Amino acid sequence: MKRKPLKIGDLTAKFPLIQGGMGVGISLSRLAGAVAAEGGVGIISTAQIGFREPGFDENPIETNLAAIGKEIRKAREIAPKGIIGCNIMVATRRYEDYVRAAAKAGADLIISGAGLPAKLPELVRGFGTRIAPVVSSLKSVSVILKLWDRHYQTVPDLVVVEGPEAGGHLGFSEETLETLTPAAYDEEIRKISARVKEYGDRYGRKIPVIVAGGVYSRQDVAHCMDELGADGVQAATRFVTTEECDAPESYKQAYIDAKKEDIVIIKSPVGMPGRAIRNRFLEEAKAGRKPPVKCHQCLEKCSPKEIPYCITDALVNAAKGKIEDALLFCGSNAYRAERIETVHEVVEDLMTV
Repeated sequence: MKRKPLKIGDLTAKFPLIQGGMGVGISLSRLAGAVAAEGGVGIISTAQIGFREPGFDENPIETNLAAIGKEIRKAREIAPKGIIGCNIMVATRRYEDYVRAAAKAGADLIISGAGLPAKLPELVRGFGTRIAPVVSSLKSVSVILKLWDRHYQTVPDLVVVEGPEAGGHLGFSEETLETLTPAAYDEEIRKISARVKEYGDRYGRKIPVIVAGGVYSRQDVAHCMDELGADGVQAATRFVTTEECDAPESYKQAYIDAKKEDIVIIKSPVGMPGRAIRNRFLEEAKAGRKPPVKCHQCLEKCSPKEIPYCITDALVNAAKGKIEDALLFCGSNAYRAERIETVHEVVEDLMTV
């Protein structure tokens, strides 16, 4: 028996499964299209999405904006009837332009975290794009629900709750990551769901709550949906080691080779904790500053003169397969990868009850 469909406004996904956005260059059209074709929600990360395009070094933002439409179109070719969305970080420089570019290109859904997407409803006005904030606490979801209700008389089309086991940048302090127990966070998820339902009831709408962070197996899905009452899950790390993932083979192999002790919490150049695979790059970065050669205009609050290394360069190296000179973001369960699977196999496994 398979999981029931996920309704996002007037859209319906065959399965309550969202593939998490992974930048730079890890979840682009190939992966997102494959997931959407299987009945999940495919998500393209817009983080430095145009890094392979001509002109990126000279005009990174304009190149990225053009690449958003290109990747959405390519994903649509793979999944003409599927749901294709974008993950756009609030911390992105010229965030508003990225959102408008995605909406104009026909993104079905925009998922937005790494900050509170306070103006997101205004930015997609006039388009049919559904919107979803990424939150990590009752406090953050309460703030965004109150803001959208007060200023735009609306609520999210869905809410993604990203927990402490997620990959990449994390919405928790290092101290919280060390002390927060799974049971305590389960209770936080229940509180978030209750608050979301409260606002949904006001508007006469069902707002799906999607749990993310550490979702790797069928058992994880059962915990989120059957025990915590979530309407669906978001998984990212599990999709990295698929044939269709946009990452290079050496990146996928790094997941397969990783042991549990290789997965560590780091401090990102942007001041947030993150989770990544230990490698030579991280050891060198710990030993001394690696000054950026050029600013790629990726994040709004970044000072090239102060950061320990350029996160764009580190993530682009990962996407190009330069594994020992790269930042290899991953979720807490990356070490569980044993082989390369297909997207079909992953979806079948996760969505079977």
